[in-house]
Amino acid sequence: MPKESPAQTPSTSALAKAIFTVNRHAKTATNPKYLYLLKKKALLKMIKEGRAKKIGLHFSKNPRNSQQQSDVLVTCDNYTFHIPPCKEDFDKLPHFGRLDEKKRNPKTHMNLTEAKRILQSYTGCTEREQQPPYKRRQQYNKPVFKPLGQSY
Repeated sequence: MPKESPAQTPSTSALAKAIFTVNRHAKTATNPKYLYLLKKKALLKMIKEGRAKKIGLHFSKNPRNSQQQSDVLVTCDNYTFHIPPCKEDFDKLPHFGRLDEKKRNPKTHMNLTEAKRILQSYTGCTEREQQPPYKRRQQYNKPVFKPLGQSY
């Protein structure tokens, strides 16, 4: 079995650009679950490898059901991303409070298909084609009206 060479593994910069592209498209996608899963798996793998680092916690801009919700701030190359926290993050990481709206990620132009391909090959996560089969509507039958006194 040949060992994986560094040329086969995408660079940290390419991965960061791919994550940025997937994240940007996920915000407007009709079904963003897979894109967010791909982003999270890639970031967690990069953290494990030492290519990315958890910096701290921020209050979420759009909390779901609660008044406040925190997200973990992850830095990778020149980019910063947010991922959901785990229990240990609250003990180990500092809390920065509100998100600074002035800090932005650098502009990146990458095709979504290419970004997904890079992240899928890096994480081994593939999009499941198990969408529910299209259900045909039952054909509408007009009601039949009987004249008074007749039975059908």
